[in-house]
Amino acid sequence: MIPDWKVVQDYLEILEFPELKGIIFMQTACQTVQHQRGRRQYNKLRNLLKDARHDCILFANEFQQYCYLPRERGESMEKWQTRSIYNAAVWYYHHCQDRMPIVMVTEDEEAIQQYGSETEGVFVISFKNYLDNFWPDLKAAHELCDSILQSRRERENESQESHGKEYAEHLPLEVLEAGIKSGRYIQGILNVNKHRAQIEAFVRLQGASCKDSGLVSDILIHGMKARNRSIHGDVVVVELLPKNEWKGRTTALCENDSDDKASGDPPSEPMPTGRVVGILQKNWRDYVVTFPSKEEVQSQGRNAQKILVTPWDYRIPKIRISTQQAEALQDFRVVVRIDSWESTSVYPNGHFVRVLGRIGDLEGEIATILVENSISVVPFSEAQMCEMPVNTPGNPWKVSPEEERERKDLRETHLVFSIDPKGCEDVDDTLSVRTLANGSLELGVHIADVTHFVPPSSYIDTEARTRATTYYLADRRYDMLPSILSADLCSLLGGVDRYAVSVIWELDRTSYEIKNVWFGRTIIRSAYKLFYEVAQELLDGNVSVVEDIPELKNLDTKSRQAKLEELAWALGKLTDIARHIRAKRDRCGALELEGVEVRVQLDEKKNIHDLIPKQPLEIHETVAECMILANHWVARKIWESFPHQALLRQHPPPHQEFFSELRECAKAKGFFIDTRSNKTLADSLDNANDPNDPIVNRLLRSMATQAMSNALYFSTGSCAEEEFHHYGLALDKYTHFTSPIRRYSDIVVHRLLMAAISKDKKMEIKDNLLSNKDLEELCRHINNRNRAAQHSQKQSTELFQCMYFKDKDPENEERCISDGVIYSIRTNGVLVFIPRFGIKGAAYLRNKDGLVISCGLDSRSEWKPGSLQRFQNKITSTTTGGESVTFHLFDHVTVRISVQASRCHSDTIRLEIISNKPYMIPDTELFHQSSLLLKSDLVKEVTRSVEEAQLAQEVKVNVIQEDYQKYCQTKGRSLYTLLEEIRDLALLDVSNSYVM
Repeated sequence: MIPDWKVVQDYLEILEFPELKGIIFMQTACQTVQHQRGRRQYNKLRNLLKDARHDCILFANEFQQYCYLPRERGESMEKWQTRSIYNAAVWYYHHCQDRMPIVMVTEDEEAIQQYGSETEGVFVISFKNYLDNFWPDLKAAHELCDSILQSRRERENESQESHGKEYAEHLPLEVLEAGIKSGRYIQGILNVNKHRAQIEAFVRLQGASCKDSGLVSDILIHGMKARNRSIHGDVVVVELLPKNEWKGRTTALCENDSDDKASGDPPSEPMPTGRVVGILQKNWRDYVVTFPSKEEVQSQGRNAQKILVTPWDYRIPKIRISTQQAEALQDFRVVVRIDSWESTSVYPNGHFVRVLGRIGDLEGEIATILVENSISVVPFSEAQMCEMPVNTPGNPWKVSPEEERERKDLRETHLVFSIDPKGCEDVDDTLSVRTLANGSLELGVHIADVTHFVPPSSYIDTEARTRATTYYLADRRYDMLPSILSADLCSLLGGVDRYAVSVIWELDRTSYEIKNVWFGRTIIRSAYKLFYEVAQELLDGNVSVVEDIPELKNLDTKSRQAKLEELAWALGKLTDIARHIRAKRDRCGALELEGVEVRVQLDEKKNIHDLIPKQPLEIHETVAECMILANHWVARKIWESFPHQALLRQHPPPHQEFFSELRECAKAKGFFIDTRSNKTLADSLDNANDPNDPIVNRLLRSMATQAMSNALYFSTGSCAEEEFHHYGLALDKYTHFTSPIRRYSDIVVHRLLMAAISKDKKMEIKDNLLSNKDLEELCRHINNRNRAAQHSQKQSTELFQCMYFKDKDPENEERCISDGVIYSIRTNGVLVFIPRFGIKGAAYLRNKDGLVISCGLDSRSEWKPGSLQRFQNKITSTTTGGESVTFHLFDHVTVRISVQASRCHSDTIRLEIISNKPYMIPDTELFHQSSLLLKSDLVKEVTRSVEEAQLAQEVKVNVIQEDYQKYCQTKGRSLYTLLEEIRDLALLDVSNSYVM
């Protein structure tokens, strides 16, 4: 089957069905998608072609001598494209010696009439006829096809009926490109403010526009008319308005756009303001939507088949689709895809794709999060699993003689051990330290050799590359690699032989300065699988924890004591080395931005039982410093060997204006934050400690974190060496090498390191390395997937927070009342951090009725007529009766937590100040035992409620087994990454950002 350009454009989601294999895509059709449908649709097509499971082919017909056809004079582009594809189909049929019939599918009725019977063996039919004749039982494809056809007919009818234009026409591409080059127009990415989606959007400058425009801030796009049919994430071209028409961003908190109009709060200082004149790349994707209720359908006053659906994402406008199932789908989350947005239409047009699940149902809401972040969790295929090694009781995996000859064997010479949270099973890093014969010290970091089991361009490598990372949600994870690797053969478990890639340094025994370094493949056998708490106790000299070390339990007293002393020495020496490394980075300005450490408790089934806030252990920093050191040295090595095609990680310095709120907040407490460099910032944060309130420093560090830009992967051939620097770690070169089980970037780095070693030995480089261009494209993909992973993790945590509080009575439930700390002042409210639950959110001081908060003699709050007056570090509420209350930055207040339910969007946490005094929990002992309700508690309680509801409906499912059988995935959170990822949890924003 060969689809023409129109079929590829309109029916791509049907062509993605796994049943449709062996499709031949012509270059002409693919280029049309790229130019007319934007980056996302084109990337979907490219991923389909790359996916070995679909067995599809790209044929470069325009570069084949007998397929290429020049465009005739007066011939439309569309007719030429269809003619070219048909000509290539005929050539292909003859190339196959007329033995294989070819079916060309097209939506061009004239082409069907003209070419349908022209060549024997080449059939030209419509896509619907193709499905009817070849796939009569593929019901989902038929339904989707009908939906797309109906949507198209509605658009055509509307276009004929409509005369007036709602929006200005976009300028031609050549005009846009010339305008950008001359400086008249500016290119950037549209970011819609989700709190004022109908009013405010900002364009972040991109490419040459960023350097040439002279602007130091984003460009404000005010209103839907000025946005001109562009959607959040589109690459747009903007024309600046005259300065007297510039507007300022609104400074008030709001729940929806109408609040802004009612509040009367003045906007901020005018900023560059513009209007969209064209779109270079559309960001259209699958959108999760909710159908209107019966009453809403009636209020729309439309034909029942034409429905305005509301996207789950506030930033996306309503989408008009044609369907006869509106009533049946009212209670479900549904996926739609945008087809077009004409200048004559207020809303974009789209079509129905599939149903996800019921609104409010846990699995349906999780599916929504996955779709909204373009995360596909298809099962590992049979072809991929067939590439996996075998490790069963009857056929155990063992080290091969060939690998024993080629690798350095550390099993008998090195004391190798891992230090991880309790219950960790996917161990991809171990450590070693010993004294050499010459008196020097030897430090080793040994990382799982994943690339031994994942050859380049293999089926499993292609899948891992597509996923790019392991996705961690609040109650589950979706692994990048099958569990036979991630939890078994690539996990450096105790007492078993494993392949590793090692970095081994020779250090001066007193100064710990590095004298030499060795990189290479090794064989290790980890002697101990230590928990952080046990390692810390040994470090502190407490040998009573020997009972918690299984490897020592069955030894006699003398042997046990000797082994214990050997292990304690190694831990002490490692920690001394780590202190030296950290001090060296500190002198260069390394930042410590997160302020929360937790202890992980597991139940007997290895599930997370609890996370207890505590003081950080030094052993955490010891392990982290060793990993940072390895990443740094590997970065140096691969850059020296491949200066134009190495994968590194950069963290650019933040813009100084982003620190303004941090500086003002610190000033309110009498602290000065010097942000001129990472060194001065780190020192300032260390000094900004309030002995009476440790929350202050945590919040200041959180603000500093929010001011930072994200660290990103890049190819060294794409930017100058002075741009390689990692601001947060204070290192000139950095990469990710130490977690290849869960990050594809680390797999690429391992291959680069092996190639660098082969190059040093003047051996042939086995793996074909990526060019700078290909590596840069891969880095963009990995960065994109990392952002999706972060967003999905955050959104799933918010989902569980809301589901946990939703069933609680905020008036009577003790857990719904908590202490909060004010960390930002707005014109109509404050932003509050709740340490107990790790929640940040808005608390309004003026409600929708225009009443302001008042606190009586008993400090209890109530709403009364009055006004608000905002100052730099405080806000005062004054009633018409003369009562006033002032809230200062970092004041502790009592807050009530409830859930603001939404049928169309995600539920959100709602905070209400009920007293201007700190909240004193009745049982202080209970408070100290568990002062922070973290994600584990939310997950346990919400999951239990869901399971009880399922049992009540007699729906018997085993979620863990089902996930494993269906996806070959592990249920539960990866404990290896908890210390790295959970730090953000206690300072997690309930909503992504608030209007400044």
